[in-house]
Amino acid sequence: MGVFYRWFGRPLLKFQDSERAHLRSLKILRLFSNNPLTRSALKLTYKPRKSLPVEVFGNVYSHPFGLAAGMDKNAIALRGWEATGLSFIEIGGVTQHRQDGNPKPRMFRADSTQALVNRMGFNNEGSEQISENLAIHFSKYGAPNVPLWVNLGKSKITPLEQAHEDYGATMRALWKFTDVFVVNVSSPNTPNLRELQNDEGLIRILEECHTVNRELALGGEEKPILVKVAPDLTDQQLKHVVTTARSTGASGIVLSNTTLVRPDTSSSKEEKIFAEQGGLSGRPLLNRSTEMIRIVSTMTNGEWPIVGVGGVMSAEDAWEKIVAGASLVQAYSGFVFEGPSLTKSVVHGIHKHLNTHGYSTLVDAIGTESESS
Repeated sequence: MGVFYRWFGRPLLKFQDSERAHLRSLKILRLFSNNPLTRSALKLTYKPRKSLPVEVFGNVYSHPFGLAAGMDKNAIALRGWEATGLSFIEIGGVTQHRQDGNPKPRMFRADSTQALVNRMGFNNEGSEQISENLAIHFSKYGAPNVPLWVNLGKSKITPLEQAHEDYGATMRALWKFTDVFVVNVSSPNTPNLRELQNDEGLIRILEECHTVNRELALGGEEKPILVKVAPDLTDQQLKHVVTTARSTGASGIVLSNTTLVRPDTSSSKEEKIFAEQGGLSGRPLLNRSTEMIRIVSTMTNGEWPIVGVGGVMSAEDAWEKIVAGASLVQAYSGFVFEGPSLTKSVVHGIHKHLNTHGYSTLVDAIGTESESS
């Protein structure tokens, strides 16, 4: 099926608007996963046969590979992602208020570079509607059998000085359905959002989220809260954000969001794509994302969990992030360019790397490159 996607599915995408192709794929995945026969076929075809358990953020993950935010903003294909073998699913970004996002077209695909440029603008149904959607899903099918993460964003209409209230309201609406929250202060497509990576804004947001967490946990287990930052931070800025986030009680960090930097290209077609405003994801982000993982792992002595995302197109890419210090790895653009077989190929490839390097478990391999450097 991986070969089928590369030979037939991916070429067909070239003739479709990127966003429309994305939405059609989600609807097809949902349709297939809601039918017992086709759901079984999805599992048989795409679900990894290897188990690489890792315990982090209060859950045991069957392997380290999950879905990044942005692919399924409104949680419409949860059963499909689970059926294709992912070990966790991140929905969103979700904002307090419903948003249509930026004017279309707003998603652009550079095939030869394996990159996407998007300026979606946190388009989503809003926290209350998504909460209702999840309530219906949980009532009908039960909770997913893999951890469900929610990416929290800021509504465009909310002033920066009130951003903490926006994040808190979304967290409150989705708390009972969620295993892990990711505070997204790094999307380049909401005006001035990245300013919230600075001390005052980030501290205020995290403190508000912790308040909601304590209130809803009722003395029980609180939900892990992670911070997702931009790859365009300098190394010193990254270290400062890490210090601030850790001291304010964040459970870990996601490295990284999309970048405003553009790669070199000799293609006039891709030059036009890279000239579009928005964040770039995919292959060109791989090295910077992995370097950020290496920096944070070294800085924290591997004691603060890191989630690696950016440019993962193969098992080799995922392995680089794991040995750099990532406990978990996510993909978004990788599924656009490699198709649903990416999960199996990544997990089986990581398993092969473990055997080749003589590691008994995945945990043994995490951060080994940073430890030896």
